Amino acid sequence: MQRAQKNEIVEKVRAKADRAGIAVVTDFRGMTVEEMTDLRVKLRAAGVDYQVVKNTLARLAVKDGVHDALKDHLKENNAIAFGYDDPVVAAKVLVDYAKTSKKFTVKLASLSGKVIDAQGVTDLSKLPSKPELLAQALGTMNAVPTNLVSLFANTIRGMLYALSAIKEKKEAA
Repeated sequence: MQRAQKNEIVEKVRAKADRAGIAVVTDFRGMTVEEMTDLRVKLRAAGVDYQVVKNTLARLAVKDGVHDALKDHLKENNAIAFGYDDPVVAAKVLVDYAKTSKKFTVKLASLSGKVIDAQGVTDLSKLPSKPELLAQALGTMNAVPTNLVSLFANTIRGMLYALSAIKEKKEAA
Protein backbone atom coordinates (compact mmCIF):
# COMPACT_ATOMS: atom_id res chain seq x y z
CA MET A 1 0.00 0.00 0.00
CA GLN A 2 1.34 3.40 -0.99
CA ARG A 3 1.90 6.14 1.58
CA ALA A 4 -0.73 8.32 -0.12
CA GLN A 5 -3.31 5.52 0.20
CA LYS A 6 -2.46 5.06 3.86
CA ASN A 7 -2.79 8.81 4.51
CA GLU A 8 -6.15 8.82 2.75
CA ILE A 9 -7.41 5.93 4.91
CA VAL A 10 -6.15 7.63 8.08
CA GLU A 11 -7.92 10.88 7.15
CA LYS A 12 -11.21 9.09 6.39
CA VAL A 13 -11.11 7.19 9.68
CA ARG A 14 -10.10 10.36 11.55
CA ALA A 15 -13.07 12.25 10.08
CA LYS A 16 -15.45 9.48 11.18
CA ALA A 17 -13.86 9.27 14.64
CA ASP A 18 -14.05 13.02 15.21
CA ARG A 19 -17.76 13.09 14.28
CA ALA A 20 -18.63 10.02 16.36
CA GLY A 21 -19.98 10.21 19.90
CA ILE A 22 -19.03 6.58 20.49
CA ALA A 23 -16.36 4.34 19.01
CA VAL A 24 -16.70 0.64 19.81
CA VAL A 25 -13.77 -1.73 19.24
CA THR A 26 -14.84 -5.24 18.29
CA ASP A 27 -13.19 -8.56 17.51
CA PHE A 28 -14.52 -10.29 14.40
CA ARG A 29 -11.97 -13.11 14.16
CA GLY A 30 -13.36 -16.19 12.41
CA MET A 31 -16.49 -14.54 11.02
CA THR A 32 -17.57 -15.46 7.51
CA VAL A 33 -18.21 -12.90 4.80
CA GLU A 34 -21.97 -13.52 5.11
CA GLU A 35 -21.89 -12.89 8.86
CA MET A 36 -19.85 -9.73 8.39
CA THR A 37 -22.23 -8.51 5.69
CA ASP A 38 -25.22 -9.19 7.95
CA LEU A 39 -23.59 -7.19 10.74
CA ARG A 40 -22.76 -4.30 8.42
CA VAL A 41 -26.34 -4.17 7.13
CA LYS A 42 -27.72 -4.01 10.69
CA LEU A 43 -25.24 -1.31 11.67
CA ARG A 44 -25.87 0.75 8.54
CA ALA A 45 -29.63 0.62 9.21
CA ALA A 46 -28.92 2.05 12.68
CA GLY A 47 -26.72 4.84 11.27
CA VAL A 48 -23.46 3.31 12.49
CA ASP A 49 -20.26 3.05 10.41
CA TYR A 50 -18.23 -0.14 10.78
CA GLN A 51 -14.59 0.13 9.75
CA VAL A 52 -12.01 -2.64 9.48
CA VAL A 53 -8.61 -0.98 9.35
CA LYS A 54 -5.05 -1.91 10.22
CA ASN A 55 -4.24 -1.18 13.85
CA THR A 56 -1.33 1.14 13.03
CA LEU A 57 -3.53 3.23 10.75
CA ALA A 58 -6.35 3.22 13.29
CA ARG A 59 -3.96 4.39 16.02
CA LEU A 60 -2.86 7.27 13.81
CA ALA A 61 -6.48 8.16 13.03
CA VAL A 62 -7.66 8.36 16.66
CA LYS A 63 -4.46 9.95 17.98
CA ASP A 64 -5.04 13.43 19.46
CA GLY A 65 -8.77 13.20 18.71
CA VAL A 66 -11.93 12.63 20.73
CA HIS A 67 -11.24 8.90 21.00
CA ASP A 68 -7.51 9.17 21.69
CA ALA A 69 -7.89 6.79 24.65
CA LEU A 70 -8.46 3.89 22.25
CA LYS A 71 -5.02 4.02 20.65
CA ASP A 72 -3.38 1.92 23.39
CA HIS A 73 -6.05 -0.79 23.06
CA LEU A 74 -5.84 -1.34 19.30
CA LYS A 75 -4.04 -4.67 19.20
CA GLU A 76 -4.72 -7.97 17.42
CA ASN A 77 -7.85 -8.33 15.25
CA ASN A 78 -10.05 -5.22 15.46
CA ALA A 79 -12.81 -3.34 13.75
CA ILE A 80 -14.27 -0.06 14.96
CA ALA A 81 -17.95 0.91 14.94
CA PHE A 82 -18.62 4.65 14.93
CA GLY A 83 -21.98 5.83 16.28
CA TYR A 84 -22.91 9.43 15.58
CA ASP A 85 -26.31 10.47 16.93
CA ASP A 86 -27.20 8.12 19.75
CA PRO A 87 -24.50 6.00 21.41
CA VAL A 88 -27.11 3.65 22.85
CA VAL A 89 -28.25 2.56 19.38
CA ALA A 90 -24.73 1.53 18.35
CA ALA A 91 -24.22 -0.36 21.62
CA LYS A 92 -27.59 -2.15 21.28
CA VAL A 93 -26.92 -3.37 17.75
CA LEU A 94 -23.41 -4.60 18.58
CA VAL A 95 -24.35 -6.28 21.86
CA ASP A 96 -27.41 -7.94 20.29
CA TYR A 97 -25.26 -9.26 17.45
CA ALA A 98 -22.63 -10.50 19.91
CA LYS A 99 -25.36 -12.51 21.69
CA THR A 100 -26.22 -14.33 18.45
CA SER A 101 -22.66 -14.87 17.20
CA LYS A 102 -20.03 -16.97 18.96
CA LYS A 103 -17.21 -15.44 16.92
CA PHE A 104 -18.05 -11.75 17.36
CA THR A 105 -17.20 -9.91 20.59
CA VAL A 106 -17.27 -6.36 21.84
CA LYS A 107 -13.93 -5.45 23.42
CA LEU A 108 -14.32 -1.89 24.66
CA ALA A 109 -15.52 1.55 23.62
CA SER A 110 -14.75 5.21 23.87
CA LEU A 111 -17.80 7.26 24.84
CA SER A 112 -17.00 10.93 24.29
CA GLY A 113 -13.35 10.19 25.03
CA LYS A 114 -13.83 7.99 28.09
CA VAL A 115 -12.95 4.31 27.79
CA ILE A 116 -15.59 1.82 28.89
CA ASP A 117 -15.07 -1.93 28.97
CA ALA A 118 -17.22 -4.61 27.33
CA GLN A 119 -19.50 -4.81 30.38
CA GLY A 120 -19.95 -1.03 30.22
CA VAL A 121 -21.01 -1.30 26.56
CA THR A 122 -23.49 -4.03 27.54
CA ASP A 123 -24.86 -1.82 30.32
CA LEU A 124 -25.10 1.10 27.88
CA SER A 125 -27.10 -1.06 25.47
CA LYS A 126 -29.72 -1.66 28.18
CA LEU A 127 -30.50 2.05 28.50
CA PRO A 128 -33.44 3.55 26.62
CA SER A 129 -32.55 5.30 23.38
CA LYS A 130 -32.53 9.08 23.03
CA PRO A 131 -36.08 9.30 21.58
CA GLU A 132 -37.39 7.03 24.36
CA LEU A 133 -35.75 9.21 27.02
CA LEU A 134 -37.19 12.36 25.43
CA ALA A 135 -40.65 10.76 25.35
CA GLN A 136 -40.36 9.79 29.03
CA ALA A 137 -39.28 13.33 29.97
CA LEU A 138 -42.10 14.86 27.92
CA GLY A 139 -44.61 12.48 29.50
CA THR A 140 -43.43 13.46 32.97
CA MET A 141 -43.56 17.17 32.13
CA ASN A 142 -47.05 16.75 30.63
CA ALA A 143 -48.34 14.83 33.66
CA VAL A 144 -47.94 17.77 36.06
CA PRO A 145 -50.32 20.22 34.33
CA THR A 146 -52.73 17.39 33.47
CA ASN A 147 -52.92 16.32 37.12
CA LEU A 148 -53.36 19.95 38.21
CA VAL A 149 -56.27 20.46 35.82
CA SER A 150 -57.84 17.18 36.98
CA LEU A 151 -57.49 18.28 40.61
CA PHE A 152 -59.29 21.59 39.98
CA ALA A 153 -61.94 19.89 37.82
CA ASN A 154 -62.67 17.37 40.58
CA THR A 155 -62.98 20.16 43.17
CA ILE A 156 -65.38 22.13 40.98
CA ARG A 157 -67.30 18.96 40.07
CA GLY A 158 -67.76 18.15 43.78
CA MET A 159 -69.07 21.65 44.45
CA LEU A 160 -71.41 21.39 41.44
CA TYR A 161 -72.83 18.09 42.71
CA ALA A 162 -73.40 19.63 46.16
CA LEU A 163 -75.17 22.69 44.68
CA SER A 164 -77.25 20.46 42.43
CA ALA A 165 -78.31 18.34 45.42
CA ILE A 166 -79.28 21.48 47.39
CA LYS A 167 -81.31 22.76 44.40
CA GLU A 168 -83.16 19.45 44.07
CA LYS A 169 -83.89 19.40 47.80
CA LYS A 170 -85.32 22.93 47.72
CA GLU A 171 -87.44 22.15 44.63
CA ALA A 172 -88.82 19.04 46.30
CA ALA A 173 -89.81 20.95 49.43
